[in-house]
Amino acid sequence: MESNPFFPEIHGRFAFGCMRLPMKEGEVDIPEFQKMADAFIEAGFNYFDTAHGYLDGKSETAIKQVVTSRYPRSSYLLTNKLSGSYFNCEADIRPYFQTMLDACGVEYFDFFLMHAMNAQSFEKYKACRAFEIAFELKQEGKIRHVGMSFHDKAAVLDRILTEYPQIEVVQIQFNYLDYDDVSIESRKCYEVCKKHGKPILVMEPVKGGRLVNLPPEGMDALARCNEELGVNRSPASYAIRFVASFPEIACVLSGMSNYEQMADNLSFMKDFQPISNRERQAIGEVVEAFDKLHLITCTKCRYCVEENHCPMGIEIPRVFALYNAKKAFNEYNQVRYYEALIEQSGAASSCIGCGGCEAVCPQHLPIRELLVDVAREFEGK
Repeated sequence: MESNPFFPEIHGRFAFGCMRLPMKEGEVDIPEFQKMADAFIEAGFNYFDTAHGYLDGKSETAIKQVVTSRYPRSSYLLTNKLSGSYFNCEADIRPYFQTMLDACGVEYFDFFLMHAMNAQSFEKYKACRAFEIAFELKQEGKIRHVGMSFHDKAAVLDRILTEYPQIEVVQIQFNYLDYDDVSIESRKCYEVCKKHGKPILVMEPVKGGRLVNLPPEGMDALARCNEELGVNRSPASYAIRFVASFPEIACVLSGMSNYEQMADNLSFMKDFQPISNRERQAIGEVVEAFDKLHLITCTKCRYCVEENHCPMGIEIPRVFALYNAKKAFNEYNQVRYYEALIEQSGAASSCIGCGGCEAVCPQHLPIRELLVDVAREFEGK
């Protein structure tokens, strides 16, 4: 396994993102998670990523049960994040930080990130001296590296890194579908990090699973490429290796939700091979296939529905997924799934236009407008 060019303590360039852990009856499937974590560590990798809000706090406690209570502290790295929804003033931050340490069962975090930073949240973090407190905690030995996860335009990122040059690492959304997307600006954010000399952690390399479940034309493009190269590489392999091939990328997070996904990811990241020119050509064909569909670019992060952001109880990620499936694969039985869903939650047409969902959407989606499209498609409204 290659040594990490930016952080020697990170083994390889592959990380276990713990936002989409295996679930069973509303709880983390501990036996499945343990099987996945053991395989990950046995393969030589060691970087785990979580946040206090992931899975309503169940991600942290599952990590404590599966990883931190079962492995010596030197055998893994753990990243956590300071989420703005859990503090309102400077005095809240240290107690909140201790809560995260306790939940994870550790005495320090290897990486600690200011979470989901954008222009609006940045002002709150500054007013509460969140960055300064993180730097103090680093001096106290409770944090090894201070960074941020980022969801905004490149100009905002440039401003933050200019004001806080002490930031050591930046986590950005980066994948081949968002590379030149004007709402995400993956390429431009990458270039800003490079300009400031900041190593990059990557989230959403498979865009919430969308780069695994490709439209038929995209699957055909990868199948032709596999045949020409004499390989049998999965769509996830193309997506994750595309990202890991960029020189400024320190680590790529994959949010795996079952052992099969873990096994597939390990199969191509343990002995990492950069993406080839022929594979880049195939990826370009996949992007073209997606462009033709005009799908909703939701990654199912669920920020829009958690913490009461939707007062009408609309399951926004799920109705968007049903809409995309109907559009991409002509799955007209999605109408039945939609009808079953809204028996338990709000219909798309019940949106009151409050905008709470859009304020927290990392993809900057016009959710209110898109819900109108969903209602038209499924409800005829």
